Amino acid sequence: MMDLWQTFIGRYDEWLIALGQHLQLSLIALIIAIFIAVPLAIFISKYKRLTEGVLQVTGILQTIPSLALLGLFIPIMGIGTLPAVVALTIYAVFPILQNAVTGFYQIDPRLEEAAEAFGMTRREKLKKYQIALALPVIISGIRTSTVLVIGTATLAALIGAGGMGSFILLGIDRNNMSLILIGAISSALLAVVFNLLIKRMETMKLKRIMLVFLAIIVGLFASFQSWRMMSQNSQVITVAGKLGPEPEILSHMYQLLIEDQSDIQVKVKPNFGKTTFLYEALKSEDIDLYTEFTGTITSSLLDNPPKLSNDPKEVYQQAKVGVKEQDQLVLLQPMAYQNTYAIAVRRDFAERYQLKTVSDLARVKDQVKAGFTLEFNDREDGAIGLKKKYGLDLNIVTMEPSLRYQAIVNDEVQLIEAYSTDSEIVEYDLVLLEDDQQLFPPYQGAPLLQEKTLKKYPELKTILNQLAGKITEEEMAQMNYQVKVEGQSAYSVAKTYLENNKLINRVK
Repeated sequence: MMDLWQTFIGRYDEWLIALGQHLQLSLIALIIAIFIAVPLAIFISKYKRLTEGVLQVTGILQTIPSLALLGLFIPIMGIGTLPAVVALTIYAVFPILQNAVTGFYQIDPRLEEAAEAFGMTRREKLKKYQIALALPVIISGIRTSTVLVIGTATLAALIGAGGMGSFILLGIDRNNMSLILIGAISSALLAVVFNLLIKRMETMKLKRIMLVFLAIIVGLFASFQSWRMMSQNSQVITVAGKLGPEPEILSHMYQLLIEDQSDIQVKVKPNFGKTTFLYEALKSEDIDLYTEFTGTITSSLLDNPPKLSNDPKEVYQQAKVGVKEQDQLVLLQPMAYQNTYAIAVRRDFAERYQLKTVSDLARVKDQVKAGFTLEFNDREDGAIGLKKKYGLDLNIVTMEPSLRYQAIVNDEVQLIEAYSTDSEIVEYDLVLLEDDQQLFPPYQGAPLLQEKTLKKYPELKTILNQLAGKITEEEMAQMNYQVKVEGQSAYSVAKTYLENNKLINRVK
């Protein structure tokens, strides 16, 4: 409990930002859903067959898995707030619409007959009694949608929209239960608080409810205006990173170098998401810079991938030319370390079966279960290549990157894919098998950014290329260990490295 409290205090500023993001996402989606569902219910409630059809359609939309929706929206809307809000709105509409229709249908038919007898119009009926009588049921639907949306909004962190899900994702990646609990408890408490607040609205008069919603809308508008004014600063660039300590460390290195040697301000978005999310975000200019690996570009991101090579210089040139021609992106000079894929097993397992190379796995392939990430499982230089080049038709289970280490430590799987700089290799005393048939191409990390960003800030090339040829695998693994195992901040680890190597002269 003490560890949970200390973690919360240490990350209080981050928690406030995540709380604001979570509230923004949830309330925007909820307000939009209300403005869609209530008028739609008023219109369709006169037509029973139309009502049934619309409810079926909105009900089916709600059954689509949220991750699938987000994945469908990314090519169209990019990543960040917009696709998250659209997905949450889709989930919020059905409960409000269903309850609103139910509320209108429950109005006493005799009251309707009396209104007809008095010659009241549809608008007069709504104003005089229909909305007032249906309101408690409508509010009940809004309560249901609110709880649903606040809970689902945690997934927005997967596409860089922030919120409490960022704590949960970071906690899973760092195997830090305190971070997971902070995200989960905060989200649950938000849902409970809003559920109670909205429940009180069931007994309020319509005018008072309208004032509450107006206040929420004004608050959201004010927060957006504030964000817009901040974002209008043309001297601000956004540096993002994939999940894990290593991309976060590198992002802060970029930040420290840029802010130390220019007037450009840097906004860091760590744990932004998977490779495809960041690449799409960069192309759509949602972010300005992130670290990509040469082998990832040539193997996964180019529409016409070149022939696999094991020459680091050749792979870098292929990646640099490929992204420039395909997407007008610039890949700067790579760092020294190779964060290449590797096959890892427990030391006792390697010793028992005398495993030294990947080829040796052929002797035990029927006795092992492999734990791979979804990305590795679908790559030519991953599980597909293991099958083609090594003849390893393995029993594979797919999982999130951070979970595969827990799985191998608990002997739930016997081999996993790893990155050569992962701190867990040392932490859990794992053995990396030699890639004796050279399946895995070189993976050198390098800054990737828009060509137009470099034209706007030409000084970035000189600043960022100071890292070219620097940071060895041992140095990177040690920095990862300091962040992930020892609990040091990625910012302080990055700062220490730059200072020790005389790459920054002052600290802002």
